Amino acid sequence: MDLTETQQAILALIAERIETEGMPPSQTEIAKAFGFKGVRAAQYHLDALEAAGAIERIPGRARGIRVLRAPERAQRELALSPAKSADEALRLPVLGRVAAGAPIGADAGGDDYVLLDPVFFSPAPDYLLKVCGDSMRDEGILAGDLVGVRRTREARSGQIVVARIDDEITIKQFRAGKGGIHLLPRNPDYAPIEVRPDQDFAIEGLYCGLVRPNR
Repeated sequence: MDLTETQQAILALIAERIETEGMPPSQTEIAKAFGFKGVRAAQYHLDALEAAGAIERIPGRARGIRVLRAPERAQRELALSPAKSADEALRLPVLGRVAAGAPIGADAGGDDYVLLDPVFFSPAPDYLLKVCGDSMRDEGILAGDLVGVRRTREARSGQIVVARIDDEITIKQFRAGKGGIHLLPRNPDYAPIEVRPDQDFAIEGLYCGLVRPNR
């Protein structure tokens, strides 16, 4: 679905605000920025952006907007300026697959690379993994998505991590406390994973955003 110039401009505003302030603008702020008489017009354009696959809105979350497609302005700049593309775009290796259901083994191959606009991620990732399964559905992470991962061995309780249990890799919400370590899905159809003391467990990285290839 083609976007109007106004919708392209709104998408660019959302991407810019996420990059500079860490959160998207509210509907009221969008309406004010574009001179709309009320938020209904902003709502209409957000509906159109979501229908086109340019953004995703997360139910129940204030300002819950995730950019799935770079604004056309940014795409043109990358396409028309190879030097700028090399300097500013992220060239990320696709290292394999990560389960968002039952853990599966990860393919260690790193021959494939994807060039992406950094606006999709915060912080900048080191590599991409392809998601299988739907256990993180309510976080907006779906099967086939490419998730950005920042390499680290540490995480705070509540963060979404890519973790290794023995030889398996999975993406879940990390919880650590007196009851031990648990990896929590964001889909009620799945049970939490309790990490046993005898298992080889490690945090491989932090989830820092995703892109959704055209289905």
